[in-house]
Amino acid sequence: MMLTCSKRCLQLTLAILKPHVVKSPFALQKIRDLIIDNNFKIVRSRRMTISREEAELFYKEHRNKFFYNRLLTFMCSGPSDIHILAAHDAITKWRQLMGPTKVYQAQYSAQDTIRGMFGLSDTRNATHGSDSIESAKKEIAIFFKDFNMKKWYDNEEMLYNLGRLHFDPISFVHTIDKSYVQNEQVIK
Repeated sequence: MMLTCSKRCLQLTLAILKPHVVKSPFALQKIRDLIIDNNFKIVRSRRMTISREEAELFYKEHRNKFFYNRLLTFMCSGPSDIHILAAHDAITKWRQLMGPTKVYQAQYSAQDTIRGMFGLSDTRNATHGSDSIESAKKEIAIFFKDFNMKKWYDNEEMLYNLGRLHFDPISFVHTIDKSYVQNEQVIK
């Protein structure tokens, strides 16, 4: 896919705040603050209980692993907050902010990461983040079926990159400041 970008492109990644985090107002607010404080733009945001079918599709590479059923049961146990985040090097940046997948490792060597602070076990490790551009594309398509990545890069990336946005803390999403858009074309 060819991308049309202003200066240096923003990268997109999928972020999931898992059910035990969403159930804890303190943890949820702290993680949201970390997302904003680390200059991520929230392109799309939704709260949903992941269906068994979505979880099976999302975690299909783990199908034959011993923790697969436990993981699916947990991920479908209550609402998760699911976001498309944008930033320069968003995938690496989000993964660093999350910390190690293994919670005991995060608690020992990366206490200031999300998993170090809010992870409970390797299954209940607080968050998910895409591990590559290809994974981000596939994962975003599972939870945001109407999101067109090419269209976003062609029409919106420049405005997100320039910070021509409004932030809605209730919906936890950035939206384009319409004063920079005229007749659906960017004012240059």
